[in-house]
Amino acid sequence: MTSDIFIGGGGPEYATQQFLKLDYANRHGLIAGATGTGKTVTLQILAEGFANAGVPVFLSDVKGDLSGLAKAGSPTHKLHAPFSERAAKIGFANFSYDAFPVTFWDVFGDQGHPVRTTVSEMGPLLLSRLLNLTEAQEGIINIAFRLADEEGLPLLDLKDLQSLLVWIGENAKTLALRYGNVSSSSIGAIQRRLLVLENQGGTGLFGEPALQLSDLMRRDSQGRGQINILAADKLMGAPALYATFLLWLLSELFEELPEVGDPDKPKLVFFFDEAHLLFDDAPKALVDKVEQVARLIRSKGVGVYFITQNPADVPEDILGQLGNRIQHALRAFTAKDKKELRMAADTYRENPEFDTEIAIREVGVGEAVTSMLEKKGVPGVVERTLIRPPSSHLGPISATERADIMAQSDMAARYNKTVDRKSAYEILKQRADAASQEAEHSEDLAEQASALEREFNAARRYSGQRVARSTSRRSTRARKQPETIGSALTNAVLKELSGTTGRRMVRGILGSLFKGR
Repeated sequence: MTSDIFIGGGGPEYATQQFLKLDYANRHGLIAGATGTGKTVTLQILAEGFANAGVPVFLSDVKGDLSGLAKAGSPTHKLHAPFSERAAKIGFANFSYDAFPVTFWDVFGDQGHPVRTTVSEMGPLLLSRLLNLTEAQEGIINIAFRLADEEGLPLLDLKDLQSLLVWIGENAKTLALRYGNVSSSSIGAIQRRLLVLENQGGTGLFGEPALQLSDLMRRDSQGRGQINILAADKLMGAPALYATFLLWLLSELFEELPEVGDPDKPKLVFFFDEAHLLFDDAPKALVDKVEQVARLIRSKGVGVYFITQNPADVPEDILGQLGNRIQHALRAFTAKDKKELRMAADTYRENPEFDTEIAIREVGVGEAVTSMLEKKGVPGVVERTLIRPPSSHLGPISATERADIMAQSDMAARYNKTVDRKSAYEILKQRADAASQEAEHSEDLAEQASALEREFNAARRYSGQRVARSTSRRSTRARKQPETIGSALTNAVLKELSGTTGRRMVRGILGSLFKGR
């Protein structure tokens, strides 16, 4: 194991070897430069150097090129001759081809082992950032997390959160007395954002088994650090998901790892490619959190290296904490470009041999302006450095080679199968089913009681006789048998005769009879 990592050759004729000291590697770093200037190769040789030094690495593979770390370079490669020439020029005497221990990860589970976290572990702040919520909507997410803790509702995957939000909406009036107004429109907006996240493939990020940080910090049988490669070419289609996941991982490292002070070498090195995605339109609270993590995580033995096109993409407070810098060429086509180029040059310790601003503009592909921390953490004098050639394969490996590596990994048995244990979704569904059964039972009892009452009123099952006064003619008539058709007609005639018209008819008939006499 070495005490430092060979970067390349600097100085006159590139004969002065440039190193990244391992005991200052946890002071973070920056790899910057325009597209096509060699950032990916620089990232590749740094990963190789850390792995050889026994330091595990986590990096995101945005273009798919870094999978070549798992395969040794070849003398038959078209760049073998230029690589050999460069190695001789910079004094890289022990240059040889080699493969490195690699574990592939993928949020979608296609090009690597599934990497998951739970909704609870993500937390309300990062989840709100991921969903791009308003302040009011973020407040509801905070209420949901509080209720999940109080009600014993584990939030593991997205359906857990979705079902809890439905429950909050149904109980909004009750919750308003304690937490303030809970708007149904805000809940609806959050649900729509969760639906968009599902459509982007974010469902695969949340669930179990969740990623164990110890699985990122392994070494192989030879003592070399494991290189963990996150397949990010598809993930870049959802930049908010990409940035939030990596920030979550940084936060977990910060919270779980113990303090180690200033170790001889880092416990883990984290490369954050396309770093500008982390800060684009980010709220101040999130930027403050990144700054806090970057400032304090080095004491946990973790080095963070941001890779971006322009140093201006990184907030100044965070940029000031990146001690090890490799600056590839920057192009200056506009007044803004020139200003940013000048600002980038001003951050380096001057070298009297050349103008840093001109050097940054003129360095070729595979060449960079570098400054590494030296004794007591003092920035080294800036140098024009020719980056050493990689020992691993340059470019991506085939899908078959990737599949073989994944099949041989012991991470397959641990993460490839999803576990869906009882959580908020199942608990709330169980409560809802129990409440529904109880309501149905109550309705059945009410219907039965109603039916009995109707039958009682209609005397369908009543066989007794109602009690009435013995002197009541009405009651006597009520005890008589039902009328026949004939009796009904007779009663109708008698009734008619007993009336006014009937009496007149009787008087008329009797009068005629008496006159006849």
